Amino acid sequence: MTNSFRTLDDVDVKGKRVLLRVDLNVPMEQGRVTDTTRLERVAPTITEIAGKGGKAILLAHFGRPKGRDAKDSLRPVATELAKVLGRPVAFADDCIGDAAEKAVAAMKDGDILCLENTRFHKEEEKNDPAFVAELAKLGDIWVNDAFSAAHRAHASTEGLGHKLPGYAGRTMQAELEALNKALEAPTKPVIAIIGGAKVSTKIDLLENLVSKVDALVIGGGMANTFLHAQGVNVGKSLAEKDLAATALRILDKAKAANCTIILPVDATVAFHFAANAPSHAYGLDAIPAEGMILDVGPQSVERVRSAIDDAATLVWNGPLGAFELSPFDRGTVVAAKHAAERTKTGKLVSVAGGGDTVAALNQAGVAGDFSYVSTAGGAFLEWMEGKPLPGVEVLRAK
Repeated sequence: MTNSFRTLDDVDVKGKRVLLRVDLNVPMEQGRVTDTTRLERVAPTITEIAGKGGKAILLAHFGRPKGRDAKDSLRPVATELAKVLGRPVAFADDCIGDAAEKAVAAMKDGDILCLENTRFHKEEEKNDPAFVAELAKLGDIWVNDAFSAAHRAHASTEGLGHKLPGYAGRTMQAELEALNKALEAPTKPVIAIIGGAKVSTKIDLLENLVSKVDALVIGGGMANTFLHAQGVNVGKSLAEKDLAATALRILDKAKAANCTIILPVDATVAFHFAANAPSHAYGLDAIPAEGMILDVGPQSVERVRSAIDDAATLVWNGPLGAFELSPFDRGTVVAAKHAAERTKTGKLVSVAGGGDTVAALNQAGVAGDFSYVSTAGGAFLEWMEGKPLPGVEVLRAK
């Protein structure tokens, strides 16, 4: 897949002004960065460009400002990034115009400069051609290392690819290679685990996956909708009962595509949605009318484990139960640990993504043992839905 994308291997950056689109949208509290994961992810690309004598000019958005707003400035992020990189990062008060041009002109080969939040200009999200042209003036080439924003056709994430020679950064490259291994050209059999609360947010995803994978585990609140559609009484559980026909259509589509759907065969039920609420495992024919399904039951966990044993490739998005409440994280944690173990012994390629999924894998202590964990929420989902991502398409080798 790398071959179909231009990467840093295809360009000599020495002496060049490299407009590098990165994801610096990190969590902040009281002006301090509270999680540096995204900064660590982009560090290798920045270091490589600067190390090879390129001028690394960072473009990024932060938050959803309506115009210029001091609380959404990238300045404190640039300060934190300098610590992560272990080298100075200069800062310009704007991403276009006089301030940006002067800061770029002052750079020497190997310098790193962070420009102010691109979203301080409404033209960024509109992919406005005049704004794209203003950004393009600052660079000789464009490198996109922000897969997490690749599903958006904004000026800095897509527009620049039409004005300057474009390349994938190392983080983008790693993400594309991992995703390619998972769904585009996977080692079969392939299993997908899809969880989360609502079917309504994942209809496109499920419909795409049933034609791509050999087995599909459906968990979380989503599973209740499928169980209800099949006539199971789910008590007071979260379920989108109005989507019963959609659930049945997906099951039919899976059958036609020879994709095995794995739904819970038992459930962990409580009567209060609270941590450590008393709970019991029930068969599907015995869910109490007042009960809420908050996790898959022990037999269902075993079925998921054996499905993972049968697979060579796993794609995971969404927890199997209300993982944020103990003990209803058990199904997710047991499955995650099992997948991690198989990955470590070289029997499984495992790719996971989405905010809740990353949190669940961290909770299970196995995020580092999966083949690849994507921190991109929307872009990861759209990729799994089979949709082309504008920020990726523009990097394809012509």
